[in-house]
Amino acid sequence: MTPLVLVTGTTLLASLLLPFAVKPWLVRLGVVDIPSARSSHRKATIRGMGLAAALATAVGYLAAVLTGLVTVDRSVFAVVLAIIAACAAVGWTEDLRGMSIRGRAAAQLGIGAAGTAALIVLTGQSFWWLPLGAVAIAAYVNIANFMDGVNGISGLHGVTAGAAYAVAGSLSGQPWLTAGGAVLAMAFLGFLPWNLGRGSVFLGDVGSYLLGASIAALAVAGFLSGVYVEYVLSPILVYVADTGYTLLRRIKAGERWYASHREHVYQRLTDVGFSHLQSAVAVTVCTAAVIVLGFTAATATLPVVALCVAGSLLVLGLYLASPDLIRRFRRRSKVTRIPVA
Repeated sequence: MTPLVLVTGTTLLASLLLPFAVKPWLVRLGVVDIPSARSSHRKATIRGMGLAAALATAVGYLAAVLTGLVTVDRSVFAVVLAIIAACAAVGWTEDLRGMSIRGRAAAQLGIGAAGTAALIVLTGQSFWWLPLGAVAIAAYVNIANFMDGVNGISGLHGVTAGAAYAVAGSLSGQPWLTAGGAVLAMAFLGFLPWNLGRGSVFLGDVGSYLLGASIAALAVAGFLSGVYVEYVLSPILVYVADTGYTLLRRIKAGERWYASHREHVYQRLTDVGFSHLQSAVAVTVCTAAVIVLGFTAATATLPVVALCVAGSLLVLGLYLASPDLIRRFRRRSKVTRIPVA
């Protein structure tokens, strides 16, 4: 059995089984999600199950070292894990007793800055990249948190992005990236049955911070290690586009952009009739399409690159416009069905 198979199997098994121990503990602690202005849910539900995914991630990273999957650049691998663990700890603190907005922002930026600085030293890159790395990590942790509003979306995003980074690591000759991507994918694949089942549970902030930090840390470390930027960016473009577009819409409308809301594209899809799972699948399909186009563009000729860029922009544009397009289509369909007297 190859080390990669052992690591993926171990992580998946841990992610599937750990919730049996974590869920009763969360119940005793009273870690419950109360629907808010930005929620797409209607009833109070146990949150914090991301703690199980975090523990499974730690198990996976340990297995990657013990099985020999990661034999070089272990320091980079360790820094990535440290960033993930620190962000997950901030999320757990928020779940358990809450934190001020300033406190969360300071912690996220601090973790991002410290982690990026360590990665810069290890990869020999310029410290000019420090602000970008720090902001990128803090920003994507929040983006993943904002996008965690319907059942299945975060689990599917973790699987999709993780698989993409695992392939990117293989193509780039970066075993640590292959291992990190595989662990990310399996940790969130194991969460999906718990999230989509009848007794559904939520990741909570610990889980959404875990997801955002896992993706951002792998992306920043990959970029600093010389991995093609297309490999690094393509898994995150749909999430970034949704969050950025929603922010601009709210500012343009004169709304308090920083206030809680449920106006993300994926949430507006549920308003036009999509179920939670259908909305999550729509986001995932668009993400997968952009990933394929991005990976193709990384090593293609200029004409193919242009086609891939155009294709990616088309996918992103259709996704962002999809709630309005669906609403208009359904209005026209109703009009055509009105009987003529």
